[in-house]
Amino acid sequence: MKLELKQIKKDFKDVEVLSNVTITFKSGLIYGIIGRNGSGKSVLLKIICSFYEPSSGVVLYDGVDINKNKIFPPNTRALIEKPNFLPDLTGKENLVLLASIQKKIGEKEIDDILKKVDLYDDKDKKYHKYSLGMKQKLGIAQVLMENPDVLILDEPFNGLDEKSAKKIRNLLLDEKKKGKIVILATHIKEDIITLCDEVYKMDCGNIKKTTNV
Repeated sequence: MKLELKQIKKDFKDVEVLSNVTITFKSGLIYGIIGRNGSGKSVLLKIICSFYEPSSGVVLYDGVDINKNKIFPPNTRALIEKPNFLPDLTGKENLVLLASIQKKIGEKEIDDILKKVDLYDDKDKKYHKYSLGMKQKLGIAQVLMENPDVLILDEPFNGLDEKSAKKIRNLLLDEKKKGKIVILATHIKEDIITLCDEVYKMDCGNIKKTTNV
């Protein structure tokens, strides 16, 4: 798969947040997006996911303009900013509810991903009783559980202890080996060095490839 952004601009009223962003993402690679708060990282990720429509420019999934065709990005899952689930459902019930939309997976696959992110023992606990780290792991589980081609993760290691962070890093490397596109926005230098094949820096709505992390 190839995901292309061409001359993307995004304005909110009179404020330009993204300026002529052009970048190509290819299967089997992990991409790091770095930049200070307010540099445009989250807005860029939301445009890739079709949460925002660009003011100009195109987003192409294997050559298909998703905004022109009014379609949701195919087989793409994202965790942007903090995870948010229904508080009075358990962790597993939240994932079952999400999985019911497309009916790609059943309870076995959900149990399997909960085990992979070390959340299986807490699957029957209400979401509002989850710690920050548990909420983060549930968010990562929903990204992984339906075997997407494109995974978008915004600060995925927030709230995770070192053991959990290492496990998630290994899961993302496994996704890379399966030929997925993984786009990772993080401020943690170790994650950029350990995981990313290419790194791009955002500054004032502009993006450029960098080796300086």
